[in-house]
Amino acid sequence: QVQLVESGGGLVQPGGSLRLSCAASGSILSIYAMGWYRQAPGKQRELVASVTSGGSTKYADSVKGRFTISRDNAKNTVYLQMNSLKPEDTAVYYCNAESVITILTMVPDDYWGQGTQVTVSS
Repeated sequence: QVQLVESGGGLVQPGGSLRLSCAASGSILSIYAMGWYRQAPGKQRELVASVTSGGSTKYADSVKGRFTISRDNAKNTVYLQMNSLKPEDTAVYYCNAESVITILTMVPDDYWGQGTQVTVSS
């Protein structure tokens, strides 16, 4: 069973920074892409940023230039550095691992973390 463990959320003032981390574990052979989604109250879950095993990245327009996603393939860990945070960044942030292949299943599947709260407020 694949588990995604997130850390790094919290309360920060506008203009501040936070770094989210997400580590995947569970007899993993490969992960195609890892990323972060967020869901604010009353809104749909949306992609924030993602990175493939080859290093290709994708960002939501609202976070370009402020957020940076990175990945350590050897550790199956993805990071999201969030700078210049705004109140509208407040949401629960979810880690996603796409097309994960394990030694047990040998079939690609997607997994989600439990979510970590990010609150931007003065």
